[in-house]
Amino acid sequence: MKDQAFVTLATNDSYVKGALVLGSSLRHYNTTRQLVALITPQVSDSMKKVLFKIYDDVKEVDVLDSGDSAHLALMQRPELGITLTKLHCWTLTQYSKCVFMDADTMVLSNIDELFQREELSAAPDPGWPDCFNSGVFVYRPSIDTYKRLLQFATEKGSFDGGDQGLLNSFFSSWATTDINKHLPFVYNLSSVSTYSYLPAFKVFGANAKVVHFLGRIKPWHFSFDPKTKSVSGMHDPAVVQPEFLKLWWETFSTRILPLLTEHGVVKDTSSGLKAEEIAEAVSQLSIEAPTISSEERKERWEQGQIDYMGEDSFENIKRRLDSFLK
Repeated sequence: MKDQAFVTLATNDSYVKGALVLGSSLRHYNTTRQLVALITPQVSDSMKKVLFKIYDDVKEVDVLDSGDSAHLALMQRPELGITLTKLHCWTLTQYSKCVFMDADTMVLSNIDELFQREELSAAPDPGWPDCFNSGVFVYRPSIDTYKRLLQFATEKGSFDGGDQGLLNSFFSSWATTDINKHLPFVYNLSSVSTYSYLPAFKVFGANAKVVHFLGRIKPWHFSFDPKTKSVSGMHDPAVVQPEFLKLWWETFSTRILPLLTEHGVVKDTSSGLKAEEIAEAVSQLSIEAPTISSEERKERWEQGQIDYMGEDSFENIKRRLDSFLK
């Protein structure tokens, strides 16, 4: 299927790590489609070379930025403006149909059946289900659509300052016109679902085909111990269940790290990839997670986004209460 492709976008070296895990997971589950990575000039040459080890094509594109700080402030995500660069995916007209996947997604099974869907097919967003989440969607490349999207962005902007608001406004009939364009939620299992509707996750989570590490804190913000195969670091409601996070890191350490060492991105660990060496190499790639202010944490509590696995665990709350009572 040379005329169909999975497409992703990496705007810096950190997101390249995610793109590498995504591409590796697609390969692992034997996709028959092409893999394409769009990158911006901020991606280093060494990381670009590693991408070519997994992706069939790596294409550099210009950065598109909404500059819409007012709307982005509503989401407290100023970095999302650059996500409009995603619109370049419509310029890949050498392909008849594509599936776009954010670099912070990972597949858990073969999902080639998505190419049977039509533009614009996507899964509902857990925050507002009448909007689709733009982390995974089926589309048809078209220069005409690309130009119309740019014109729409210029004239009307995006209600959230990022690509999701823009695309939902542009493909405004998604919610009501054709139910066949509503992908099952298992094709884009967003992290907040594990907190806002935990019972459903316990029943249906095992059927997930794509996991989306939604939110500011990404898998590469954590640390991984290859000895114990455990992930440590800051826990946050914006991260999916620990087993998915662990799977991401196992994929990274076994399939991606050797490629990074081969190209000198990290220290050479080719001598058997001992646990201590992997841990040291991984530590070079871990990025400190953004800190959460007490005010933001309070807001998340009020929205039902409680960090049950970390700061807001029963043990931590009990410890604070005991300290206060003493």
